[in-house]
Amino acid sequence: MSHEFDSTVLREYDIRGVIGETLGPDDARAIGRGFATLLKQSGGSKVAVGYDGRVSSPMLERALVEGLTASGCDVVCIGMGPTPMLYYAEASARDVDGGIQITGSHNPANYNGFKMVFQGRPFFGADIQRLGRMAADGEWLDGNGEIETREVLEPYVERMLAGFDGIDLGMLDSLKIGWDAGNGAAGPALEMLAARLPGEHHLLFTEVDGDFPNHHPDPTVEANLEDLRALVAEKNLDFGVAFDGDGDRIGAIDGEGRVIWGDQLLMIYAQDVLARYPGATVIADVKASRALFDHVAMHGGEPVMWKTGHSLIKSKMKETGAPLAGEMSGHVFFADGYYGYDDALYAAIRLVAASARLGKSVTALRSAMPAMLNTPEMRFQVDETRKFAAIEEVKERLAGTDAHVNDTDGVRVTTDDGWWLLRASNTQDVLVARAESESEAGLARLMAQIDEQLAASGLERGEQAGH
Repeated sequence: MSHEFDSTVLREYDIRGVIGETLGPDDARAIGRGFATLLKQSGGSKVAVGYDGRVSSPMLERALVEGLTASGCDVVCIGMGPTPMLYYAEASARDVDGGIQITGSHNPANYNGFKMVFQGRPFFGADIQRLGRMAADGEWLDGNGEIETREVLEPYVERMLAGFDGIDLGMLDSLKIGWDAGNGAAGPALEMLAARLPGEHHLLFTEVDGDFPNHHPDPTVEANLEDLRALVAEKNLDFGVAFDGDGDRIGAIDGEGRVIWGDQLLMIYAQDVLARYPGATVIADVKASRALFDHVAMHGGEPVMWKTGHSLIKSKMKETGAPLAGEMSGHVFFADGYYGYDDALYAAIRLVAASARLGKSVTALRSAMPAMLNTPEMRFQVDETRKFAAIEEVKERLAGTDAHVNDTDGVRVTTDDGWWLLRASNTQDVLVARAESESEAGLARLMAQIDEQLAASGLERGEQAGH
């Protein structure tokens, strides 16, 4: 027995595809067999499996579990829930050696995929490619694993409440917060969590619906925050929080309806964490604002700019011992008293806690941030064979100049006007560009530099590509 995956499915950070076109039950079964084989060879034997609210998820779960047990791993089925609930099941249980969440994350409803954790570390990159080679060769162990069901939703929600350690919850009784689950998998956990929180809570779209009838669950796209913004305005709430489809990315707006972007949330978290862990390392991806890195340094922390991608950031955290990390895309990772994985529900708790500890409202914290002019993340289609080559060409051209270049992930160039970034997406055939300045004129000059480099490589900022 062997199996061939579609060439587009095995990606850098995870596995994903279009149901019925590039991804189906046979793929899920092969993933289970490969993952179980690697785990058994590493001395592990038990895998937790969860799934999101997509229509195709239960079908993929059944096939995945078949594959895992057929190669000798025991399976703990935790049912439907957000991805961080699966991470929790893996991190908190002594008898569990790995975890797989079936999720399409923030992709369109006809997509699905897999996020994996292996003996406490992210499973990505070369690991995923290895699954493909094992499947092609049919190099799987045979066995007969057992299946058990475990209820983890309640202990998961209880564990998140520890984010309020040291805070008098009575202080929070006057808080009024809006929440938007976007019909994603975080809905039931959010309902249970909100019922246990002090203050007044208004919840939107907590019913899980894989067709996402109200708006797409991607809180980094401002249009998807309109319902939350309207709720905050109508009910005069302190702030609002939104989640992506599988609950590992957070979006937020303040009491005045302003978006608090991923790097701005990280500024709030960093101020709180650094007050308790002086001199700590804080990691952010290359798309984050200069204001964040300055803010971390100003509060006595060690800012580190790192590659975009939740698996890459988690690995860097382990390496540096950083208690906090985050990405523009809304993945936030806490390792101070939590497990170091990205959990948007826990990040929401920590936003409330940071506001309480810092003695300022979320709106006041947002108002205190320097006014930077940012472009949104511009994504444009570039052929898969050209995207990395084009970035290398840009690097080579800039190497002969006095440009200040950071090439951690793509090319980030700092000038007197601010900075601009060009990087190749690891998950799609797109280039990503972003720029930031303190003035409109500066931003225009930075954009001209991006266009000049693209033109020199025979490219242009053409049609905006979706996620």
